[in-house]
Amino acid sequence: MASRAPVATGRLLEAFHKWYYNLCGFNKIGLMRDDTIHEDDNVKEALRRIPETVYNDRMFRVKRALDLTMKMQILPKNQWTQYEQDIHYLTPYLTEVIREKNEEADWAKK
Repeated sequence: MASRAPVATGRLLEAFHKWYYNLCGFNKIGLMRDDTIHEDDNVKEALRRIPETVYNDRMFRVKRALDLTMKMQILPKNQWTQYEQDIHYLTPYLTEVIREKNEEADWAKK
């Protein structure tokens, strides 16, 4: 029975993640999770490093979301971003930028 507990907990956790993802509401206006990250210096540098096509897709989603928000509308349900479709496209670049800045700070201490 102990070997089955982590699997059940994993499924429960996954169900909670999906529920919370839909509760946040950004998917109803076509945004992905990484589109909602607050833009500080690290995020700006990460955005500078992503491929142009990914950046253009992000800008399209953000502009469409702003337009929908101004109109106080949401997308039809079949156009919502699904939890399974949400790709963390910016996270690897952001992690790399933060790692580099930490490494640079450690080097400056020496």
